[in-house]
Amino acid sequence: MRPFVYERATDVADALDRAGDGAVFLAGGTNLVDHLRLGVRSAERLVDITRIGLDEVEELPGGGLRVGALVRNSDLAAHPALRRGFPVVAQALLAGASGQLRNMATTGGNLLQRTRCVYFQDVTMPCTKRDPGSGCSALEGYAAGNAIFETSPRCMAVHPSDLCVALVALDAVVRTTGPAGDREIPMTELYRRAEDGPETDTHLVPGELITHVDLPPLAPGTRSAYRKVRERASYAFALVSVAAALDVVDGRVRDARLGFGGVCHRPFRARRAEEALVGGPADAAAFAAAIDAELAHARPGRDNAAKVPILRNTALAVLAGLADEGARS
Repeated sequence: MRPFVYERATDVADALDRAGDGAVFLAGGTNLVDHLRLGVRSAERLVDITRIGLDEVEELPGGGLRVGALVRNSDLAAHPALRRGFPVVAQALLAGASGQLRNMATTGGNLLQRTRCVYFQDVTMPCTKRDPGSGCSALEGYAAGNAIFETSPRCMAVHPSDLCVALVALDAVVRTTGPAGDREIPMTELYRRAEDGPETDTHLVPGELITHVDLPPLAPGTRSAYRKVRERASYAFALVSVAAALDVVDGRVRDARLGFGGVCHRPFRARRAEEALVGGPADAAAFAAAIDAELAHARPGRDNAAKVPILRNTALAVLAGLADEGARS
């Protein structure tokens, strides 16, 4: 038995009042409950926030969206405004987990997923992410899933979320409230690098609650898509994944957004590739040069070098598909 106190918050203010003293916010629980059962983490109090609101999708002026932190993944993926304006996000949501889990999992909870590294989830093995200072078993153990960007001997685990890859690519903004008041945090700044301390995934402070995620509008005509490569057809985490948005005018790239998943301790923004794409032709040679410019900074290990060509081929396929879609419209 792992005893804990269960409390149900009635609104945001009540949830914040109940935070602290070993309390953990509980929403869908699809990740947290697993870790409590495995002994990966513990909690003195669980504060149930499922009845505090924050479960609506609001259309913003100019075509953006504000998504409540407690919107279920299945509801968000099916929302007409999201499917119309941000297909990359809808596709990323549908690529994750199973239908049953998507019916429970929440937007805010997705942002706080922890790694599925086998050593993180096995409490009998050393893991700095779970037990700071104990070492990284993945360095000398099973390493096929390890990171290839921003690698660190402190931790080689990768971030597990599909949704977050799309949100990072789109410059989404996370809105929070907590002990120090309200904050707006760009998705690209929410997560910590492994080198900065893998035991803490984000820059949130204790007691801080995610309330919304804002999606800024994309330029008219922008095409977007998400593609995930995994070891089986469904209910599997990404070996690699690519989220892309491409704005092409008169055969040249006006704007490009690229996010990579399954390759870094945090959802990875491929800024070198973006910079190489913008202003250039929307053709296969330019796409290949841009992706190669990003992959030149990859640092695969002995067992995960295959991620590099798989990621390259996936990114090129997504970009080519978006360019063709735009040319046909």
